[in-house]
Amino acid sequence: MRSTRSILEMNSDLADQINAEALANPQSPYAGKYVGIANGKVVVISKEMDEVCDVLERIERDPTRTFIVEG
Repeated sequence: MRSTRSILEMNSDLADQINAEALANPQSPYAGKYVGIANGKVVVISKEMDEVCDVLERIERDPTRTFIVEG
């Protein structure tokens, strides 16, 4: 099983990639939306922050394993 630290790093790295893509390409599926990441994977994309939070809470109970980025 992965350590919490490595999951945090994976989430952070993925968030950086999403942010860079959204800034470089306004047609990106992430541009102008909130992106929920859990355990190193994109699990939800929405214009509504509340929806992203709800999905993340259902998918992963441990908030240290989740991340939200604005694309």
